[in-house]
Amino acid sequence: MIYTVTFNPALDYVVKVDHFTLGKINRTAEEHIFYGGKGLNVSAILANFGFETTALGFVAGFTGDEIERGAKSLGFQSEFIHVEKGMSRINVKLKSEEETELNGMGPEITDQDVEELFGQLDRIEEGDVLVLSGSIPKTISDDIYERIMERLQNKGVRIVVDATKDLLMNVLKYKPFLIKPNNHELGEMFGVELHGDVQITEYARKLQEMGAGNVLISMAGDGAILVTESGEFHKIGVPKGVVKNSVGAGDSMVAGFLAGYLETQDYEYALRLGTAAGSATAFSDGIAEKDFIMELLKQIS
Repeated sequence: MIYTVTFNPALDYVVKVDHFTLGKINRTAEEHIFYGGKGLNVSAILANFGFETTALGFVAGFTGDEIERGAKSLGFQSEFIHVEKGMSRINVKLKSEEETELNGMGPEITDQDVEELFGQLDRIEEGDVLVLSGSIPKTISDDIYERIMERLQNKGVRIVVDATKDLLMNVLKYKPFLIKPNNHELGEMFGVELHGDVQITEYARKLQEMGAGNVLISMAGDGAILVTESGEFHKIGVPKGVVKNSVGAGDSMVAGFLAGYLETQDYEYALRLGTAAGSATAFSDGIAEKDFIMELLKQIS
């Protein structure tokens, strides 16, 4: 089983407005509602590839009920914990000449709610996969990733971490199976500006020395670099297409990589499928469909 954790899932209300004007009444030219949250995006892509996945996390209010319903419609299971105070977020993403976002606060998550999550995680078994991704809500202590990984470190669970800077650096001692910073985040971790594949690879290997297994570095239009746990180096380009959407592309890459690896145990194929999945979502209005991902896969060598 593959489990994903999303601490603060949301409904993403995406609207397009022609010539948005501040302080005036603006009417939408196009609008969509997506079920947002990095772990939910990962689960959605994995479900597209036929993998059984369960989304964990916290929801509240009528928006939480809709997120729960949405997970089912996207083809994966959820075991969200319903918290009492507040409501799950609605994030407004306004697209006009410029893009503007208004992100909600999310519900109040108590220590008791976190303990309930720990109880769910205790049921994870050897051979399962856990994906931890995204930021931590203010109502949860920022060492939550560390506490989760420490709790599971002797259970034979492969853990994927997709987070930034300190959140990622602090969990390396627990030897995550896969981490996925982008090239800019990698540089920020070490306080340097990275130029070229050689330097990026050098710092990816530093993360391995600190405990990471596989290090996947996304580089937007420049492709991606993978340094495997066995020391292999792979680089790949990206397919051609028009970027429509930046939300969920990184999550799709993680999911595609996992799908490719779990299916074949081949890291090179996993990198290709991950790159195709990330690109497909970037070229779509929402999370990409499997057929589009496989179409782009043919373009990647």
